[in-house]
Amino acid sequence: MALSWALRLPCRHLRPLSALLRSLPGRDHSLLTEKTAAKQKEKKKPRKGYSLPGSSWEERLANAVTPLWRLPYQEQLQVKYESQRKILQTLASRLKELGVDVQQPDGLCCPLQPVVPSPVITGYRNKSTFSVNRGPDGNPKTVGLYVGTGRARNIVCVKANHVENIPSKHKQVAQCYEDFIRRSPLDSCILFHEGGHWRGVPPTSRGHTMAIVTFHPQELGQEALAMQKALLKEFFTCGPGRVCALTSLYFQASTMTRCSHEQSPFQLLHREPHIFEEVLGLKFRISPDAFFQVNTGGAEVLYQAVGELSQAGGDTVLLDICCGTGTIGLSLAHRVSKVIGIEVVAKAIEDARWNAAFNGISNCEFHGGKAEAVLPQLLSSWEGPQPLVAVVNPSRAGLHYRVVRAIRNCKSIRRLLYISCKPEGEAMRNFLELCCPPNPQKKLSGEPFTPTLVIPFDMFPHTVHCELVLLFTR
Repeated sequence: MALSWALRLPCRHLRPLSALLRSLPGRDHSLLTEKTAAKQKEKKKPRKGYSLPGSSWEERLANAVTPLWRLPYQEQLQVKYESQRKILQTLASRLKELGVDVQQPDGLCCPLQPVVPSPVITGYRNKSTFSVNRGPDGNPKTVGLYVGTGRARNIVCVKANHVENIPSKHKQVAQCYEDFIRRSPLDSCILFHEGGHWRGVPPTSRGHTMAIVTFHPQELGQEALAMQKALLKEFFTCGPGRVCALTSLYFQASTMTRCSHEQSPFQLLHREPHIFEEVLGLKFRISPDAFFQVNTGGAEVLYQAVGELSQAGGDTVLLDICCGTGTIGLSLAHRVSKVIGIEVVAKAIEDARWNAAFNGISNCEFHGGKAEAVLPQLLSSWEGPQPLVAVVNPSRAGLHYRVVRAIRNCKSIRRLLYISCKPEGEAMRNFLELCCPPNPQKKLSGEPFTPTLVIPFDMFPHTVHCELVLLFTR
């Protein structure tokens, strides 16, 4: 079962990033600067007496999903700042090995700004993904999150009732779904080859309240499948599940762990085919498998900062690579002459085009397909006199090498913003490819980029993760 929901934050005037950062006193908000970082030597201890009600399984789950939940938020930001420092130190060392000496006296490759805090600390996720598996009591129809690993064969599915970053609405729908499958005579599908039907879900959309049920059909015929869909719809529209007041209810019959709409269509069972979110005064339509930042309030702060850092003017063309539903490009469209978005998910491209039209934005075009196929073709024929600014927001897998090469070899791109939720992973490879000396063997003939500024954004309070924005220039 996957379900999605977003808090509607009140509209507010967002100040320029420079003013925003200046208005956040370092100590009052625990935005650790280099000076204060040196003073943070004593070990931070969890709040005494702060524990979860219920079983130790719930505490183990909280520790696994939100490992910083015991720390006051100020200290969470300090932990994350130190983590980002280490990443930048690693990048500086790796670049030095390649003959690029950008290391500063503090060991970093460029200035690191304080961590920008999230405007919402608890229950901020606008998307949650729940699994179905054996619970602590052995019940195979438990809906929750995993403790343990498949490799160790010690997975236990624990209810997420006390996980800080999941809203109560999500927990309510998860509980209702558990009630439904426990009434069903069909088994849960834990291992595909062992049979069973009721499953967890791939990441999906967010907005008001959208729930997507993933189901393994096994040997069921179309008539039996139709019966299960009818029962599911009845439960959430007329039965006990109606308390969830779902905006959208989808069903996906799939034999794969994760798959797209093209591989196995999402079937709408109830009400609206899309949900909507508002960011920086724009309305965005979101399909079930389209990407959208999980922290809406944090995304507004992030996109505002990207606009400031881009220094895009009225003659600039903005490349929005891995654009999803077009949120970044559309939010910056008023600053530039044109936005060109690229996205592999077909439904997300449909959403992006709809979003542009609905918001009355006419200077955007969106291309569907893999970035490594679309971008090189676009840039190879680029002859426009306008300056190009590129914004990339890839998945944790990072950018394909052909995308990096196309950006690197395009002389018109002098400014690049790389947004990464896992900069220590595959993104690190991208950073090195962007900044290394020219390499004819790898067909990297363009002038190398230089890391210029890094700003971490806390999009994921209570976890160890940040969304890192790295500005590269040349």
